[in-house]
Amino acid sequence: MDRSPTLDPCRMQAPSKPAAPARPAATLAGILSLHDFEDRARRILPRPLFGYISGAAEDNRSLDDNRAAFDEYRFMPRVLVDVSRRSAHTVLFGKTYAAPFGIAPVGISALSAFEGDLVLAEAAQQAGIPAVMSGSSLMPMELVAERAPDTWFQAYLPADQVRIDGLIDRVARAGFRTLVVTVDIPVWANRENNIRAGFSTPLRPSLRLAWDGLIRPRWLLGTFARTLLRHGMPHFENSFATRGAPILSRDAIRDTVGRDHLNWENIAAIRRRWQGHLIIKGILNPADALRARNAGADGIIVSNHGGRQLDGAASALRVLDRVMPAAGGMTVMVDGGIRRGSDVLKALALGAKAVFAGRPFMYAAVVQGRSGVSHAIRLLYDEVDRNMAMLGINRLDELDASFLLHAGALPSRRP
Repeated sequence: MDRSPTLDPCRMQAPSKPAAPARPAATLAGILSLHDFEDRARRILPRPLFGYISGAAEDNRSLDDNRAAFDEYRFMPRVLVDVSRRSAHTVLFGKTYAAPFGIAPVGISALSAFEGDLVLAEAAQQAGIPAVMSGSSLMPMELVAERAPDTWFQAYLPADQVRIDGLIDRVARAGFRTLVVTVDIPVWANRENNIRAGFSTPLRPSLRLAWDGLIRPRWLLGTFARTLLRHGMPHFENSFATRGAPILSRDAIRDTVGRDHLNWENIAAIRRRWQGHLIIKGILNPADALRARNAGADGIIVSNHGGRQLDGAASALRVLDRVMPAAGGMTVMVDGGIRRGSDVLKALALGAKAVFAGRPFMYAAVVQGRSGVSHAIRLLYDEVDRNMAMLGINRLDELDASFLLHAGALPSRRP
């Protein structure tokens, strides 16, 4: 079965560019880039939740390297090119999107922003870009698929094939057409930052946790209390075929152990069962790109999980040129460290078809809900469009490594 038809983008109805808000909300005044959302979100979220989103593993080497890798490349633009016909449209799995970037899966997003899973998915659908719903989400996948049917679903594999089959069947019944299987969590990472910030899954009631919430009244009333009134206590809704543990509990245990024996045979079994597009997320080694290709995957996301798993794992950008030959005809995407339109274009110049970002869009949802996410999408889109003009290109497929100079480790400025 051909799951990824070859289509001519010129003959397809392309989505219009993301709409610019006529007048941004007062809360968004002064937010000029994705970087600006982080400090605003820090002032809204309780310490455990901000720590969960912002943190990574151990000494943050991989987290920091995700940004450093982009800083080591400089552009060599072409000049005196007519760029009046430029378009940022890209085609993924036969569908045309308005931009070559999307929203990566972010766990427990509905605890950080009211109805966060819906907010992210609906803003992406309205803008014409892909969004990936997290398997660690707190809203039922069926609701998100109904309200934003173009959303992709990301799964963490349960510990045995029977439960894997049940989850895959549920995703199909919900109406998702693209499944993203994250494969880089055989065991839980050493996220010391979570312990220091007071975060756990499920969250354990304590005086410290209560105090952290009380001193953030905007989050307490606007997200947590509102969620309880509208939806009741949030649960891990989508880790399995059935509902999981509540997010806040003294005794409940989230059943996420026993994945260290999973292997490529499980992916082959998923491929036989799943009729939609299959993407493998968490690839860093060319040998694994080849295994994914041989297992029948339609695409891969080159990723070190935002630095949240193996500290010291290479950034996606550093291994992209090695992974591309092994990927063959698969669609190759990347995530990790994307904050600017220039980052998007650097990844595309090195061979990626699209990129994904998670943290900045989650911060945008915390700051101003769906309109915040829409504002973030538009900011990144405008940077991509502007930089295409200054690079001297009209189409993304004109980009290649000849536009880049690897300048090595240069001083990096962090906003």
